[in-house]
Amino acid sequence: MILKPQDVVIALKLVTIERELWTYVTMSYQLHISASEINAGIKRLIRAQLVLPPGQRIRTCKVLRPSLYEFLIHGVKYSFPPERGELTRGMPTAYAAPPLREMIQPSSDPPPVWPDPDGEVRGISFSPLYRTVPQAAGKDASLYELLALVDAIRDGRSRERKLAEKELKKRVLLR
Repeated sequence: MILKPQDVVIALKLVTIERELWTYVTMSYQLHISASEINAGIKRLIRAQLVLPPGQRIRTCKVLRPSLYEFLIHGVKYSFPPERGELTRGMPTAYAAPPLREMIQPSSDPPPVWPDPDGEVRGISFSPLYRTVPQAAGKDASLYELLALVDAIRDGRSRERKLAEKELKKRVLLR
């Protein structure tokens, strides 16, 4: 069993909708990932012990937050390193997106962006965890923040990573 990058996106979405009832179809619509791939991703997350399966009393998957946090901090940058590209139009990520954008002074360098033809910022291409991340993040501000923080862990400088760890701790562990 190998986790795929979209599994991280699914796990982060589960964090944002923890107590809501959802279906594979609604999550598919929200993440722009097929329902069958959502189903396969949930199964991989369960096998990786990042999520508990739904039970009789709990009708939704429960995220094992300490395990997910540990994976995000220590594993995601090695499992899914980003690729940087050329100057493009897109959606800001990592230190250029909320919440880190308010904590870090902007530099003269172009910001990292997920390539997106509808994006409003010109920056250096930064590969998202999954190709539909810009569309999903555009629909859910909480998910956008979590994905941007994970990107700061994946390829940030030391200060950016420390701030991202602190913010992820607030959002994933202390919620």
